[in-house]
Amino acid sequence: MCVWESFLPKDVCERLRRIMDVQFVVDLGIETRSITEEGEVRCVMNAGDKINAMGGAHGGAIFALADQAFAIASNLGKEPQVALVASINYIRPGKGMLEAVARRTSDTRRTSLYEVRVFDDGELVAVFQGTGYKINGVKSEPLAIGQL
Repeated sequence: MCVWESFLPKDVCERLRRIMDVQFVVDLGIETRSITEEGEVRCVMNAGDKINAMGGAHGGAIFALADQAFAIASNLGKEPQVALVASINYIRPGKGMLEAVARRTSDTRRTSLYEVRVFDDGELVAVFQGTGYKINGVKSEPLAIGQL
């Protein structure tokens, strides 16, 4: 049992498990490190075998890691969400174990906004911004302990 299964509803855990078990995510070696009761999500990926021609982590791999953290963070509530818009700014090359940290920054009845910061050994590699679209249009409750 994962720690987050102790505070998330069963249906949300099942949805998250489907997101985590997508074959593309598995093939990239992306793992969910943690989900907090406050809604912060941390995912990791070893970039060592995903190097571009310049010797840094491939931008597509960095984007995929950030997108996975966004997918999980945006699906912590009762309402399933899909990506409406996603963008990324690359700051510096990453080469080792990358960590993506996702947090919700805004929420409305139909959409929500997330920021994902990607780090390599504490150094900022990229900043991703994703807009989630709520399939059924229900505004999420404020994130607080016990309210996910």
